[in-house]
Amino acid sequence: MLQIFQRHLSIPLRDEVYRNSRSISRSKWTERLHLQPKNIYTTGMQSIPINTYDSPTAVLELIYKLKVKDVMTSDIHTSTPSTTMGQVRTILKANSITGLPVIENKQILGIVSMEDVLQALDAGRIDAPVEQYMSKKLIVLEEDMPIFFAISYFGRYSYRRFPVINKANELVGIVTSRDITTKLLLEANREIERLEDETGTPQEVYTGQIERWFTVQSYDFENAGFASTEIKKILKGRSINSQTARRIAISAYELEMNLVVHSKGGSIHFLMDDSRVLVQADDTGPGIEDVEAALTEGYTTATEWIRSLGFGAGMGLPNVQRVSDEFSLTSEPSRGTHAKSIILLPRHEQKQINQTAQKE
Repeated sequence: MLQIFQRHLSIPLRDEVYRNSRSISRSKWTERLHLQPKNIYTTGMQSIPINTYDSPTAVLELIYKLKVKDVMTSDIHTSTPSTTMGQVRTILKANSITGLPVIENKQILGIVSMEDVLQALDAGRIDAPVEQYMSKKLIVLEEDMPIFFAISYFGRYSYRRFPVINKANELVGIVTSRDITTKLLLEANREIERLEDETGTPQEVYTGQIERWFTVQSYDFENAGFASTEIKKILKGRSINSQTARRIAISAYELEMNLVVHSKGGSIHFLMDDSRVLVQADDTGPGIEDVEAALTEGYTTATEWIRSLGFGAGMGLPNVQRVSDEFSLTSEPSRGTHAKSIILLPRHEQKQINQTAQKE
């Protein structure tokens, strides 16, 4: 049965949860993310006060543009499975650190921490090899991930740092919340300097219709956010004010991520004229069984695997609905889903408000 939902909205923006993921095979995700890490990564929540919903546009551009490899520390201390716990204690003390990745042939096998060293001391086994005490339970980031994934990891998990691997699953670095904030501050300073060099303040001027299409692949987390980032560039070039641009960016991002996470793949259609912006997402399946339920905050049909990545919180479509002036959703199980978000540009929005007031 074809289900249709349509509603006209004018609802203020509100901060919501943000998301994270990475792009390796399901089996490896399941192997890593269904295990509970400890020691080196688990002392205290290290969240970063930045998200994809209410951060300034310039900051959003940075967290989508920068990759984990741009912020990570590449010069790292490691141990091997045969390193003794006594040697680990010496390395930790000499470098004022609390844990070491354990590697063999560039592959990360586990983590050994100061807590493990203390356990070995208590047992009188300080000469035991690391492999007998290390934790094999890991959560890692890939170097080509945009840093917004790392930011959401720090918000989701109570870790101080994450190992970073490349496409060959080789350890290439460590990233901490401090690495991210330091890099963002440096990039923000450069952006401020650039803005200070500009003369005058651009007026809100729209220059006619512009249209773009973006193809979105299922589970393509590495390129997730590309369409919404390109849309933000267009909005900036058209001098759309920051509040309106943020609403449009949220709509585009959530619809794009919905295609990545829940569909077999599809497209994002962006259309802007002098009065409004249309962001439309179309896919070919699997469709939504209950459209009204899908628009309820917290409702999700995401698989356990998707939820283990930090997606599937049931906030994507409700977020789009919240920031849209007009929103519609149609879906037919096994055939596909079509979501349309319309956001009025400021001059047209004020004109509509005035017309409504006159009628009242």
